[in-house]
Amino acid sequence: MEALNKVVKDLDELFSVEKLGKDPAFSRCIPQTYEPIGFAWNEFFEEKFCRLFNGLMIRGDDHVASVFLAVFPTEQVLHEFIETGQPGDLLFMHHPLHMECGDPRGKWGRGFVPVDPNLLWAMKEKGLSVYTCHLPMDYNKRIGTTEAMCEVLGAKRIGDFYSDEHGSVGAICEISELSTDQLCERLKAIFEIPYVDFEGRYHDQVQTVAIVAGCGDVVDRMKEAERKGAQAYITGEIHCHIDNDYGRKRFDMMMEYAKTTTMSLIGVSHAASEYLVMKTQMKQWFEESYDLQVRLIPQHKWWL
Repeated sequence: MEALNKVVKDLDELFSVEKLGKDPAFSRCIPQTYEPIGFAWNEFFEEKFCRLFNGLMIRGDDHVASVFLAVFPTEQVLHEFIETGQPGDLLFMHHPLHMECGDPRGKWGRGFVPVDPNLLWAMKEKGLSVYTCHLPMDYNKRIGTTEAMCEVLGAKRIGDFYSDEHGSVGAICEISELSTDQLCERLKAIFEIPYVDFEGRYHDQVQTVAIVAGCGDVVDRMKEAERKGAQAYITGEIHCHIDNDYGRKRFDMMMEYAKTTTMSLIGVSHAASEYLVMKTQMKQWFEESYDLQVRLIPQHKWWL
């Protein structure tokens, strides 16, 4: 077993949680998601989390025996954690909210949805802990969402894109040469998905790729990657399939760009793209750092 405070301190240092400051996405989305249902999120979650929107979100018992790794707090993931976890166990996730991103061959999603307060209370009452790490994990070059994608593809980073004052969440890379079709098949196998989402051009030879986990469906960032020589753009989402005005506007912008791009645009699902780091780099880090049992909780469906 390991002291919870030590694990939290190590995670905060690994991902420089304090340095980033307030997470720009979830500092907006958590209040916007919970306040309409009347859930007092800023009283329920840990004080530091309510300031940074990363880090220890729910504090359970003082000693950890098992760590569970997931990407989104879906009902399936949380039910499994609550049923399997013992007091003190820790759930480490990328997102503090579930995000219904939609299925390119099925239903469109609702975007961010609140975690059922009954599940939140069930975790707290059982003495379970939850730690989430969003943008700090996206920026991290040691254990990161995009970094894990580069690693599994054997990609050599030759440049960055999708950058701001905190760093870069996108990588321009060289990979072993293969066709667009071969690349799509390889990605389906890596991310364990039934199909990729695809737009743009097919190429007989692809060697330079842009890689960014999660929501890569930003046309200006796609154009930046194309200017930097990328022949393929690999991300979680190439389309926004959120069923509201924002989602439809983003979808239309993307479809206009897809008519003109020279790149192969390939989506592997938001959730699957960000889960990869959990089952590779994050699992290894926990196993090497502590004498703990590490358990993976994959989603039953990645396009959701």
